Amino acid sequence: MAPVIKELARFPDQVRLRLVSSGQHREMLRQVMDTFEIEPDIDLDIMQHGQTLAGILTRSLNGLSEVIAEGKPDLVIAQGDTSTTFAASLASHYNRTKFAHVEAGLRTHDLYNPFPEEANRRLTAQIADFHFAPTDLARRNLIAEGISEDRIWVTGNTGIDAVKIAANRIPDAATGSRMVLVTAHRRENWGEPMRDICRAILQLLDRFEDIEVVLPMHKNPDVRAILTDELGHHPRVSLTEPPEYAEFVALMKRATLILTDSGGVQEEAPGLGKPVLVLRKTTERPEGLGAGVARLVGTDPAAILSEASELLSSETAYHRMAQAVNPYGDGLASARIRTAIFQEYSIACDAEPVAQWQS
Repeated sequence: MAPVIKELARFPDQVRLRLVSSGQHREMLRQVMDTFEIEPDIDLDIMQHGQTLAGILTRSLNGLSEVIAEGKPDLVIAQGDTSTTFAASLASHYNRTKFAHVEAGLRTHDLYNPFPEEANRRLTAQIADFHFAPTDLARRNLIAEGISEDRIWVTGNTGIDAVKIAANRIPDAATGSRMVLVTAHRRENWGEPMRDICRAILQLLDRFEDIEVVLPMHKNPDVRAILTDELGHHPRVSLTEPPEYAEFVALMKRATLILTDSGGVQEEAPGLGKPVLVLRKTTERPEGLGAGVARLVGTDPAAILSEASELLSSETAYHRMAQAVNPYGDGLASARIRTAIFQEYSIACDAEPVAQWQS
């Protein structure tokens, strides 16, 4: 959302912004806000130790409903497939307020994978008034679910806007040992699947003595316990705290190969020319698979080892993925979103129309 916020903030005479944070993962959020020089006006402070999905949803819904009822905005905007995003759409509906969904239309067509994200985004789509889809496939998914075509705009993904802004500020890394960047935290990978990922990493390190692995650990204590137990002893594994956003972009720029179960990284890494192996059974971002910038490998150690070994051994296979065109955007998504909102609300401004406009 940072590029959308920054884009709308360029027009203070036309737009009055009020930024709301749920207060989850406060340290990680602070890093991103500092990078983009963003400060929330309201912090719902919903985070609780041992919180449940029902608790996250109800506290978000109550907090956002109060904010919307008091502020009476013309439009509420939220991004992605979190429980907070679904709560924002429902709170907007209860207050008869227009809602815009950024990154709309992603689907695995498996209600429990990823869980609960697939349900969150499907439910949000039934409430939203504006659907900002990152790709044409996402647009088609929405149409198949009965969403009117004139309420869908294909914009590209704002995550590409963000990573391009950050990457342009970061110098190219000095060459050295090859680095494999790993992120793993999704709920469906907790437990034995996470241990399988770790086993594959250890096997990869045994096979390639010239690589190092950097793995920023999610704040979830269950995830950390497994990663530390399985990988903490290896001299070529760096288990780190979650880096600031700019630091993570720098890690992606430096990496030779990226293994991840993150949705956002699947989009961002190809924008930097980095092959991605997706540590999941399904993905709501099949465009990357079709374009050849990502491969779905799941959590089976043999599959991870085989695919990673090919990319680390074959220059042809590596460059085929690294040089493929990123299907997720060109860095202009936030400008397209702003343009669509201005057109819908008949807001006049002197900004030039966005090139490559799609609707």
